[in-house]
Amino acid sequence: MKRTIITAGIFLATFYCQAQAKPETASTATSTTDGSMDAWKAYMTPGIPHKMLAKSTGTWNEEVTMWMAPGAAPEKSKAVAENKMIMNGLYQESITKGTMMGMPFEGKSIVGYDNAKKVFVSSWIDNMGSGIMHMEGPWDDATKSMNLTGTCADPMSGKIMTVRETFRIVDDNTQMMEMYMPGPDGKEFKTMEIKFTRSK
Repeated sequence: MKRTIITAGIFLATFYCQAQAKPETASTATSTTDGSMDAWKAYMTPGIPHKMLAKSTGTWNEEVTMWMAPGAAPEKSKAVAENKMIMNGLYQESITKGTMMGMPFEGKSIVGYDNAKKVFVSSWIDNMGSGIMHMEGPWDDATKSMNLTGTCADPMSGKIMTVRETFRIVDDNTQMMEMYMPGPDGKEFKTMEIKFTRSK
């Protein structure tokens, strides 16, 4: 609600400033208003990418594999994700619950497709940290995958680091996610792999 109010305020303020800067006839003003409204309507209307996200609505079992350092032995765990579309089908909300390193784990992602930027956007939070991971990137139809990049805080150093994720749709009931982060030497390595299998 707060974001909607802010967005509406920015839109109205921009239109008001344009109108004040250049007096127009009634017909020209109407055309400008209609054009702006059409653009805004296109921005807020779910499209094909959002419908693709909606196909993942439901319950998914997760097989999680993690590597704490390059060459380290993998740590395996299980979790369950509940996916649903929110806000008129614009965003996928996914809530994951399971265990990690023997402790209860809960995470939440919001994934959408920005109609203006033409990229997928995502955010991630969990109970293992106090920061928010932001990522965005395009869809690759050849590999049926999102290729996302973004940033998050390194809890050891407190510095911001670059992260990368690929999310691939294998079929209607199987998905794969791979996460990459910089290692101690600054070189990227795979830190996580998750296989998602639809439960219902």
